[in-house]
Amino acid sequence: MRAIGLMSGTSVDGIDAALVEVSGQGYAVTVRLVKGITHPYSAEVRSRILALCADQPTTLANLADLDDEIARQFVQAIDALDVDLTDIDLIGSHGQTLHHRPPQPDQLGHTLQLGRGDLIAHLTGCPTISNFRAADVALGGQGAPLVPIVDACLLSQPDCDLAVQNIGGIGNLTYLPPWQRDRQSFDMPKGIRGWDTGPGNALIDWAVFKLSQGRHTYDKNGDWAAQGQPSKALIADWLEHPFFHTPPPKSTGRELFGAAYAERCWQTAQAQNLSPADLLATLTDFTAATIELNCRRFLPHLPAKILVGGGGSRNGYLLDRLQQRLPATQVGSTDQHQVDPDFKEAIAFAILAYWRWHQVPGNLPSVTGATRPCLLGELWSP
Repeated sequence: MRAIGLMSGTSVDGIDAALVEVSGQGYAVTVRLVKGITHPYSAEVRSRILALCADQPTTLANLADLDDEIARQFVQAIDALDVDLTDIDLIGSHGQTLHHRPPQPDQLGHTLQLGRGDLIAHLTGCPTISNFRAADVALGGQGAPLVPIVDACLLSQPDCDLAVQNIGGIGNLTYLPPWQRDRQSFDMPKGIRGWDTGPGNALIDWAVFKLSQGRHTYDKNGDWAAQGQPSKALIADWLEHPFFHTPPPKSTGRELFGAAYAERCWQTAQAQNLSPADLLATLTDFTAATIELNCRRFLPHLPAKILVGGGGSRNGYLLDRLQQRLPATQVGSTDQHQVDPDFKEAIAFAILAYWRWHQVPGNLPSVTGATRPCLLGELWSP
């Protein structure tokens, strides 16, 4: 089956589109990335998304218009792939998260992704699956992260365990015990764990935008941060946030680690007279510190290897800081196991769509906390 996976994360830095060929039954799937691109949001749409994520008021009419426009931007990303849509069997679209509220003891969680799947199906003529998180949330789950089961199918090794750390706007971790995949495995993999670790690139990107007066949106390779010195005292203070000490299952987003939190970090850094490079070094090392804390506190043991995916895999300074914090663990990229780190999550939503099409549950209750496995996503016919 030829499928397109679409993903835009909490960084809101663009839409990843991946054309893949997927085959296999159950969880014994194989996937080949044919091509992938990252299509930037228009400045106007990105600004509107970030404004809503920062709790700026809007109207229902404007929200509906934005829902339409995000879907159209996703279709533009498909157009940028430059493929013959008559050869595409299925589209899996994550959409753009606007709000995420983890479940509480007395209430279900709530998660909202914009970018109408029905409009994508209408404009492309391809069956489209979207709104992947809602079914897991309805069963008491976090609705996130959803990628660990895909990590298991693509990256698990038969004779050793490993961890996979995605670093997008928010970081999420997957622990993969040894797993011998069967060619026709319909059994859920056992012992997989996964959760959100906290801020990934979100705080770094926010600071770069502010420090550069809007000229830059990210720190390429971490070169700016590498010129500074991280503040150990600030990092220790920031690590006291309750989220980091909450055991899994857990998930988060800009509601906790967005512009308001970044502004508080900025103010505490200003009080210590940190230079711009020192601030970026501190924020970058803070992301590495949150990953280290989660690994040491919540994994059964430190794995021999951590494979990093997402935009953070291209930040050399961040990877160096993570390696220094976990010296006994080899820190590398998912491309060491033939999974492109830039498009890993877009590939994942193509696979989740493939499972939905074939009636295979796509959530892992051991990760999300849902009461049972379930089908993920709503199917829209063109």
